[in-house]
Amino acid sequence: MIAVIDYGAGNLRSVSKALERLGHPCVVTSSGHELLAAAGVILPGVGAAGAAMRNLRQRDLIGPLQEFVASGRPFLGVCLGMQVCMEGSEEDGGVECLGLLPGTVRLLPGGPGLKVPHMGWNSVELRTQHPGLDGIANGSYFYFVHSYYIDPADDGLVVGVTEHGIRFPSIVAWENVLATQFHPEKSADDGLRIYNAFGRLCRRAAAASGAR
Repeated sequence: MIAVIDYGAGNLRSVSKALERLGHPCVVTSSGHELLAAAGVILPGVGAAGAAMRNLRQRDLIGPLQEFVASGRPFLGVCLGMQVCMEGSEEDGGVECLGLLPGTVRLLPGGPGLKVPHMGWNSVELRTQHPGLDGIANGSYFYFVHSYYIDPADDGLVVGVTEHGIRFPSIVAWENVLATQFHPEKSADDGLRIYNAFGRLCRRAAAASGAR
């Protein structure tokens, strides 16, 4: 079972419907107990970092999320869910985040002819492959809606980059954590491929855990 975390940050039904369509059982939950019992966790989200962290704190989800990631089971952060994986964000005057990955979230600078928020389809240049990106070709297009981007402390975390005024990390990964700045659930067939690959990672992790 994959836990899709409900912390009031939207897009939950779109994510769960995508997983169900692909045959991966999931539950939308704000329960730390259900989160910790899951084979994999997806942290989706739209909105602002300050409200997101406040909602996670009010639901007592920060500790369980950190504990889940420390367990080594598959974790996927999406859009705002990617940003709150970092140590902190410049949004809302400065926000302490989950600290799952080293680095900071910064405002996109924009530029001539470039709107912020960055909204719409854009391509991802893959720097390396990842089992959670099985079937994704270099240069594939995904759907973005964001005003902030992550600035990781370790460039080795960056799996894919996208250009919108600057080249920013659009996919990062470290050990069992994978995160995307774009929305797979809004990104047609390639987005579904990412959720399907993540579902397979969760099944393999659950099978390996059962074997032990």
